[in-house]
Amino acid sequence: MSVASDVAVERLTVSAYKVPTDQPESDGTLEWDSTTMVLVRAEAGGESGLGYTYADAAAGQLVESLLAGAVRGSDPMSPQSAWSAMWRAVRNVGQQGLAAMAISAVDVALWDLKARLLGVALTDLLGRFHERVTIYGSGGFTSYSNERLAEQMAHFAEQGLARVKMKVGRRPAADPLRMDAARAAIGESVELMVDANGAYSRKDALRWAELFAEYGVTWFEEPVSSDDVDGLRLLRDRAPAGVEIAAGEYVYKLGEADRLCGAVDVLQADVTRCGGITGLLRMDAVCRTRSLPFSAHCAPAISVHACAAMESCVHIEYFHDHTRIESMLFDGVVEPEYGALQPDSSRPGLGLELRESDAKEYAL
Repeated sequence: MSVASDVAVERLTVSAYKVPTDQPESDGTLEWDSTTMVLVRAEAGGESGLGYTYADAAAGQLVESLLAGAVRGSDPMSPQSAWSAMWRAVRNVGQQGLAAMAISAVDVALWDLKARLLGVALTDLLGRFHERVTIYGSGGFTSYSNERLAEQMAHFAEQGLARVKMKVGRRPAADPLRMDAARAAIGESVELMVDANGAYSRKDALRWAELFAEYGVTWFEEPVSSDDVDGLRLLRDRAPAGVEIAAGEYVYKLGEADRLCGAVDVLQADVTRCGGITGLLRMDAVCRTRSLPFSAHCAPAISVHACAAMESCVHIEYFHDHTRIESMLFDGVVEPEYGALQPDSSRPGLGLELRESDAKEYAL
């Protein structure tokens, strides 16, 4: 389909939805009982693209007050140009954190809009490097009973996922029994991964890395805070062979990613935090330069389209909260097959349509 040269982005609209968790959740450093999705629509040429971020509803106010004006009138065929304009617009309010998450939602909406105007799936617009992208099951919250933990881990394994991840670090003394329960549920052929969410000191993390290795753990995420780059480097260099150190879910800009690359075995980033599709694709170049693998943090319904185009991507986090919300609120969410997600080329853009009647119950 050809798009007239005078087509321009006409408006952005924002909505937010707060969805309670199916039971209380916690990790090594935080507790929560709901997740908020801020959804943005970008309109041009009779089409509407959607994007979203998992953030406080205040991100929506930033979209309305600063970003809508920055992208209004822009060329829908050039999301990267609008992306740069948005970063300039938030210069004086701080470009990390909430502003980056707001930009991410708008950028995803603009890429979805472009693909819809052209009548192609977003993954095909970007160009596929991978036909499908491996996923790993993620949940295992520290608030779960050992029975619930085992049930969830077993369910992931039954779906054909070759890797599962659980949270650790809130009550360290309880973690060995929790890992026993997880390992018994998944068997020996499924990889066990752990995420401390920065709960440990450097020396405690080193001690736990040794213990995790005895349980066959292959992935140790955020053993210390991601702000402690020297600590991450220490863990990367001294952790037992076979235990990868990963971090990056709170990366907002490329400079932060480049800094982390010198301290981890695997770089992570979140498409709803790091600047959307435009930002995530740039992470691929950083990883290729550093010869590091990349793993996408959460939001699998969006991530799969970008990650299929990323040479460095090895897997996507199939996170319980986000997969649940995306299935509750959208039509067109792709389901796992053989431990992977494959974007649907028959649906334009992200292939997602908000079920307004279902979403209304959670609207803010």
